[in-house]
Amino acid sequence: MSDVPQDVTALLQAWSGGDRGAFDELVPLLYDDLRRQAERFMRDQPDGHTLRATALVHETYLRIAQGNPNAVLDRAHFFGLVGRVMRSVLVDHARGRLRAKRGGGARLVTLGAADAVAGESPDVDVLALDEALARLAEIDADKSRLVELRYFAGLTIEETAEALRVSPATVKREWAAARAWLRRELAAA
Repeated sequence: MSDVPQDVTALLQAWSGGDRGAFDELVPLLYDDLRRQAERFMRDQPDGHTLRATALVHETYLRIAQGNPNAVLDRAHFFGLVGRVMRSVLVDHARGRLRAKRGGGARLVTLGAADAVAGESPDVDVLALDEALARLAEIDADKSRLVELRYFAGLTIEETAEALRVSPATVKREWAAARAWLRRELAAA
């Protein structure tokens, strides 16, 4: 994520406190970061995907703007929120396409697809990953949240540690365990 002005934290806190105008001031400051995050997501989508990075950013903006900001304390929390919303947009888009095709777009998920969570493979079945993350959340909500922050929000180890209020070593250890669990789950799918 790029360096942004110091007032981003103040804008986030104002938005979290109910100032909707602060969000409108915030988005232009972070737009380049949002666009890079969306482009990274779209690189992980199969060829022929009909959603583009700009559309993903705009749909994410609309969903966040319509929602309740809760307690967004800093950039890490904000990008965690953005990652969850982008994940939701991609899942909704994939489900809509599958409904439209009556299941014709379903793909097999391989062990290699799970490696995309580790950044090693470009193809991920976003529906299978979403379902696996839902199962992981039932077993270990902290690991599920960590995957959202690392994979969907694109946070670094250090940013994830700050957002989760744990050490970077804990994030590395839990990230490795979560990836291994997801590989097993997606291989069984």
